[in-house]
Amino acid sequence: MTIDWRSYDTTGLWDELITDSHRARKGAGNLCRVLAGLSDEELTARKTAAELAIRSMGITFTVYTGEGSGSIDREWPFDIVPRLLMKKEWDQISAGLTQRVNALNRFIDDVYHEQQVFADGILPPEYIERSKDYRPECRGVSPRYGVWSHVCGSDLVRDADGQVYVLEDNLRVPSGVSYMLENREVMKRVFPELFEEYVIHPVDDYPGRLAACLRSLSDVRSPQIVVLTPGIYNSAYFEHAYLANAMSAQLVEGSDLVVGTDDMVYMHTIEGPVQVDVIYRRIDDVFLDPEVFNPDSTLGVPGLMRAWRAGNVALANAPGCGVADDKVIYTYVPDLIRYYLNEEPILPNVPSYRCVEKDQRDYVLDNLDKLVVKPANESGGYGMLIGPKASKAERKKFARQILANPRNYMAQPMLMLSTAPTLIDNHVEPRHLDLRPFILSGAKNYVTMGGLTRVAMRKGSIVVNSSQGGGSKDTWIVDLES
Repeated sequence: MTIDWRSYDTTGLWDELITDSHRARKGAGNLCRVLAGLSDEELTARKTAAELAIRSMGITFTVYTGEGSGSIDREWPFDIVPRLLMKKEWDQISAGLTQRVNALNRFIDDVYHEQQVFADGILPPEYIERSKDYRPECRGVSPRYGVWSHVCGSDLVRDADGQVYVLEDNLRVPSGVSYMLENREVMKRVFPELFEEYVIHPVDDYPGRLAACLRSLSDVRSPQIVVLTPGIYNSAYFEHAYLANAMSAQLVEGSDLVVGTDDMVYMHTIEGPVQVDVIYRRIDDVFLDPEVFNPDSTLGVPGLMRAWRAGNVALANAPGCGVADDKVIYTYVPDLIRYYLNEEPILPNVPSYRCVEKDQRDYVLDNLDKLVVKPANESGGYGMLIGPKASKAERKKFARQILANPRNYMAQPMLMLSTAPTLIDNHVEPRHLDLRPFILSGAKNYVTMGGLTRVAMRKGSIVVNSSQGGGSKDTWIVDLES
């Protein structure tokens, strides 16, 4: 047989399916038995079936090459061994995510209104004033329900002791949810028998939940919703098109919209202009409105901020919400939960150090060989230093960058991320992974049943991003215990 769990090495790691004693974790017994019962040929056939499904469904992602060709489309990397979590644990995680997003939305609203959080000394105002995502143009705007980040993707990791931590929050234009949905469809094709044995909580209600969240942002009974995309060359264009189609919404580019003299937003159609009530925007703030931000932008809509400030259109996510999508602000989230909600955080942060504070900066500089250092506003795993795996020259170079701009950096110990069995050639090996659930906030909160599990396909790597060689797994939230 291809898979022999007795030889699967989890030494020093927390594995999501297999314990140190080579037994299936609670709830994973049936899955492990089915996988171990497949021959080499059967396992290869399932893997091939997944690859064919991905190809036939056209599931791709875009990688920017930095060369003359600009970008290339690649088939979505997928591993057929799912990641499994028990519903009881997920309920606790879900409550923690909801708590976290509610506090972050309260914080953003405070930043653009009274700024009481600064007056009360919870964090210094200069951290916000020096944030590249702070938008003074948003001061005084009051989005419905006080919600600024309507779609949030928070990245979760589990350490070697089994503790789940929030690694970071993505509140601007988080991506990946379409791949979560497509992963499930692929798994149903590849392992239909497992969906008969397990009570696996569905994820396919997400487009409907997203549409309901967006509708709740408008007073109109049947609001016109559009998905605003930068276009076909954007790395997440597959997702933009997928979600627009799944919600029965229009997929538009900036040139498809216009703001009238009445400060209303209209969509060009062959039958004439149609008023737009809600825009699910998938472009960054700086490109959103050339009248207010980057005057050279051709991706946005002139006058859009005027229409939004007048309350004539809802924008999700709201401009300016990136002020909380900052890895330095992340270090304050437990304090923000206590401050705004008067509650103790349900989910802990990874222990972190702020390089902007001298004592913490000195510690970071003295321990670069033990820490992961991240820039405040980069994403996708770019621009960071993985100290234990970096050369002495790389650490020296990074130290100079920290000293030149300490506000832009924070550091964390390098966690030994949990692993899951991953099919490598014709056998399984442990590979590190994380999880990105998605939280919707409008009239109500909603947390996906699981999320996008991203896996580092390279042995020993902790970089899970698909643009840097990572893959993905279907994430199962199950009730059945075996």
